[in-house]
Amino acid sequence: MNPERELVNKLAQFGYVVVRQTGSHIRLELESKEGILSLTIPNHKDLKVGTLSAILRLAAHQLNVDKDDLIRKMYS
Repeated sequence: MNPERELVNKLAQFGYVVVRQTGSHIRLELESKEGILSLTIPNHKDLKVGTLSAILRLAAHQLNVDKDDLIRKMYS
């Protein structure tokens, strides 16, 4: 499985759903009390570390958890 798909599957555990894929970007949405929150994951050959970090930081912010806690929950 490619890293982007693995990330999509891990985020699905927290309620994110794929709403569309346009070109090489996958759009995820999460329904929350604040409304619909979205993340975009590039579906390129390689997912750069900085890009992954930014996605995880945004997801942690949207889920109101610490980024390190999010990563632990994703892989526990």
